[in-house]
Amino acid sequence: MTPVHIRLRNALQPWRSAPGWCVALSGGLDSTVLLHLLASLAQREALPPLSAIHIHHGLQAAADAWPAHCRELCAALSVSLQVEYVQVAPGASLERAAREARYAAFAARLGAGEVLLTAQHRDDQAETLLFRLLRGAGVQGLSAMPVSRALGVGQLVRPLLNCSREELLAYAREHKLTWIEDPSNADERFSRNYLRRQVLPALLSRWPQAATNMARSAAHLSEAAQLLDELAQQDMAAAEDATEFAWLSLPNLALPALRALSEPRQRNALRYWLRPLTTMPDSEHWAGWQTLRDAAVDAAPIWRLAGGELRRSDECLWWLSGDWLCTPPPLAQPIQSNQSVSLPGNGHVQVVGALSAGDWRLAYRQGGEQMLLAGRGRRDLKRLLNERRLPSFVRDRLPLLLLDGQVMALANLPGLHGPADGSWQLHWQPPTNDQGLS
Repeated sequence: MTPVHIRLRNALQPWRSAPGWCVALSGGLDSTVLLHLLASLAQREALPPLSAIHIHHGLQAAADAWPAHCRELCAALSVSLQVEYVQVAPGASLERAAREARYAAFAARLGAGEVLLTAQHRDDQAETLLFRLLRGAGVQGLSAMPVSRALGVGQLVRPLLNCSREELLAYAREHKLTWIEDPSNADERFSRNYLRRQVLPALLSRWPQAATNMARSAAHLSEAAQLLDELAQQDMAAAEDATEFAWLSLPNLALPALRALSEPRQRNALRYWLRPLTTMPDSEHWAGWQTLRDAAVDAAPIWRLAGGELRRSDECLWWLSGDWLCTPPPLAQPIQSNQSVSLPGNGHVQVVGALSAGDWRLAYRQGGEQMLLAGRGRRDLKRLLNERRLPSFVRDRLPLLLLDGQVMALANLPGLHGPADGSWQLHWQPPTNDQGLS
């Protein structure tokens, strides 16, 4: 068994009990060597069922021949292959769009607990670190590519990060492997290609251990990023679940708990909280956080980010995305006893119980409405909502129930969502906060 076999075997040890291993097979040198290594290991010992997947992006004519090459390779190694054809969305960065389409296809392919194996190696890690350094990335970005991460309902694993491209090339030549040379890899208009073909060779000619040392630095930064995440978890513990309006099902934080932290710890905690929700803002854009945090108590500031926006209401921070970013259309919907009604862009609402005879309709607040309360007389809806401290961004989309034009109930607010005898109640299921992020 070669040193590369041994390192690969050790790297994959934590995933030996996975229900399946799937190799992301481009047909290039790296993925060809990874597939060959795994197929040879499978002949010596029991491994999870091995398969491969090839993604056809349709970006260049030469790629039309690559699925056939991959099928031939997999047939020779007795490995099943799936070919996926994807559409790459147009945009400023073709590299990024192709990567997003590729990983979306990978995620859709994986079953629960299955592992996607990709062939990035130590030189790729050094290239990623250098690329992100030039873009001004922080600790999280400079930790470069992790050995593993969640992907869909499975895991993505990079078992060759401790191997150099030179080792993989030597292995391929020794076993007389053939592979695809992607013409786009020579196009130095792409930043990564320029780094790979021009910058890294110059660095290695002066410092032969540069790639190894940069990969080591990425590992150190990964450890530092983990420690920062652990600190963020501690800081977030006092700030989470900060509201009585759990029925909104929106991520929220208590602002006073964040204010008690130093500025760097505030940003660290927010980065950790926002990471699964949106791409991170650059350093200059963080001024939006200071504006949001320091606004007057009666203000309604908004910090807009790539995947949504952060709102502030009554010393609580709220994350909004999806339908919450759009104003629902006007509403004048008839409703009957025990009927559930879907509200365009605003979830659905239901009357639970029996309504009396009359013209019952759903509506949204327009301004100036009043509601008759037992023992209190008529009260302005604006005042009632202020008393309940309902977040301002909810007020104009909170369903109202009207009888012959008079407000009879405000959804979900105890004491206001139906009569005192409990004969019926108005229940609202707000829209989800889903914006399609992975």
